[in-house]
Amino acid sequence: MCGRFTLVANPEDLMDRFGLDEITLDLPPRYNIAPSQLVPVILEINGQRILREFRWGLIPGWAKDSKVGSRMINARAETLLQKPAFGRLLLSKRCIIPSDGFFEWKRVGEQKHPKRITLIDEALFAMAGLYDLWRSPEGDIHQTFTIITTQPNELMSTIHNRMPAILHPENEADWLNPEESDPEFLQALLAPFPSDAMKAYSVHPMVGNPRNDSWECIQEIEDPDRGEEQLSFFKKKL
Repeated sequence: MCGRFTLVANPEDLMDRFGLDEITLDLPPRYNIAPSQLVPVILEINGQRILREFRWGLIPGWAKDSKVGSRMINARAETLLQKPAFGRLLLSKRCIIPSDGFFEWKRVGEQKHPKRITLIDEALFAMAGLYDLWRSPEGDIHQTFTIITTQPNELMSTIHNRMPAILHPENEADWLNPEESDPEFLQALLAPFPSDAMKAYSVHPMVGNPRNDSWECIQEIEDPDRGEEQLSFFKKKL
């Protein structure tokens, strides 16, 4: 799954990287973005890329209440067309979620250690997403999204069994294009991103608390895995 990520790049870099004409949102650095929070997402409307702020956790338009959103922070690429909540959105309501890193927890023995995963150069990248609009019984409109996950690449397979579907830059236009509706073509864009273009490093367990949102969340710390692996080895020997 993907349950935490970062967006610390400045707005100018965001505009340049994703071809945005303007940014009207306030975009402070986000060091620990978590589900249920408002997050910048990119859509294409009338041929123009637009940055909007949606809530993380998809509430399908047909849902009876908003509670379902907490269970739909991710959507599996392999089964999108089999799920009523996702199949129609794949064909008509796609977005990208800009990011410069995401967190995952690696299990070593009895412990779980958080890792931050980025591109080698720590540049911005686009996670594939789906969005929908939901009207509450009171008539309020809620704009929500989910991040698509896929099989792990070689790097991620040592950490977790899923990873966000990161789009190749040359495929981002096709993903955002509202005229593109070939499900097989779209699903083919959701393959695991090459592991040799990515890196991972250990971060402080403070990222487990979404109230922590400071640069310390992305600061590299000494890798605790080796000590846990040695301890687990000796326990098995005893």
